[in-house]
Amino acid sequence: MGSVLDFPQGDPQDLAVGARLQRWRRVRLISIEDLAVKLKVTPETLRRIEAGHEHLNSAAMGAATTALGLPLWALASDTPAD
Repeated sequence: MGSVLDFPQGDPQDLAVGARLQRWRRVRLISIEDLAVKLKVTPETLRRIEAGHEHLNSAAMGAATTALGLPLWALASDTPAD
């Protein structure tokens, strides 16, 4: 069975979530520092999440979507669920 360690660039799902988080944060004009405070993580941890090198747990994903004024699916997918 494979593991996250098998992905040299990071887990593909974490990479996708991180890219979406970064895109929405920039669209909303929120700094890394301000969003990190709302997520209760350090700015460095948020940078690692956005780069896909650290996992965003479900509680932090909920906090991020709330802080960004987004529905929860917006970080998990590019399209809403049916």
